[in-house]
Amino acid sequence: MPFPRPLLSPQPAMVLYAPKAYVFLSRRRATMSAQHDAANPSSQAALQTPGNYPVPLSPPLPAISKHIELARAMSASSKSGLFSLSRNDVVYEDEWLIVVNKPQGVYCESVLESVPQLLCDSAESAFEFNLSVAETRTKQPELHLANRLDRDTSGLMIITKSHKVAAKLVKAFTDHKVSKTYIARCVGSAPKWERITLKSGHGRSKFGAWRVYAASDVGRTLPGGSMVRDMETAFEILSINGQGSYREPSEFKKDEANVVVVEEKAVIDGDAKKDEILVRARPRSGRTHQIRLHCQYLGISIRGDVKYEGVYEWKGTTYDGHELHAESLSLEHPVTGLPVMFRAPVPSWASQALQH
Repeated sequence: MPFPRPLLSPQPAMVLYAPKAYVFLSRRRATMSAQHDAANPSSQAALQTPGNYPVPLSPPLPAISKHIELARAMSASSKSGLFSLSRNDVVYEDEWLIVVNKPQGVYCESVLESVPQLLCDSAESAFEFNLSVAETRTKQPELHLANRLDRDTSGLMIITKSHKVAAKLVKAFTDHKVSKTYIARCVGSAPKWERITLKSGHGRSKFGAWRVYAASDVGRTLPGGSMVRDMETAFEILSINGQGSYREPSEFKKDEANVVVVEEKAVIDGDAKKDEILVRARPRSGRTHQIRLHCQYLGISIRGDVKYEGVYEWKGTTYDGHELHAESLSLEHPVTGLPVMFRAPVPSWASQALQH
């Protein structure tokens, strides 16, 4: 469908960062809290002791991942000042927001920093088409990231042009009012299921790595002071070894009869035949590395995802990043209130998985 003609500014846009908030508990408040827990044995703190922290159900990070992840991070950082968006990367734009297709191996901050130049270039193009100065001169936008993607995850990012719109969209994501689908190319034993939903806990282990925890551990305290939170992801198979077909994200339906509530470590046969599997994932929650962790738990780690046991080399090819793509976003427009669905082009590795 034709996109609305953007309102453009010949002036550079402002890129604003919201600093992370840290909360410090005073010594007096900490003492009062400890006294309260001692007087109330039913409290979570009283029940939790250093000896009975929740045990993660997914394995620790592979030793190989440290070196490879560092090299990938340094490569992405070295390119950060050189990265620039093009008009081909823009999926949608109006006067309140711009939706772009982020490439793999680029930090979200690099994408955000390149938007002002993209808007300026568009403004210059507008003058070439003899648009009036008044038509192209608008208030300098205040750019914010409404959602974030991992460095090596490609796909849809929404960037807002004002504080007010940013606040609305961030709340929509936080309240799970945005429906998201991803596609991933995985390697592992071909699943016996066509659709499955995984429910588990999610949290940082003793050494700071994100891990899968039992669903019954949700709410329990972890060594660093954080808590196990719930995460849920629905999956469907699109193809196995090239046999299958691409279905529209709108056709995705959760299988209510095949829901797995995680309480034990997964049993994975490491010697079993390895297949290439293309899956679509719809996360209900939005936890860090959620899809990557759940793919690992299912025994179909994402190709190139060395942090979560994905293959680094496969059939003679070495991978520079994991193959996970933010495919679609469905939400209510933060200003017009109308339902909108944004779609990113399918990456080449996904197309190849359907053409074998």
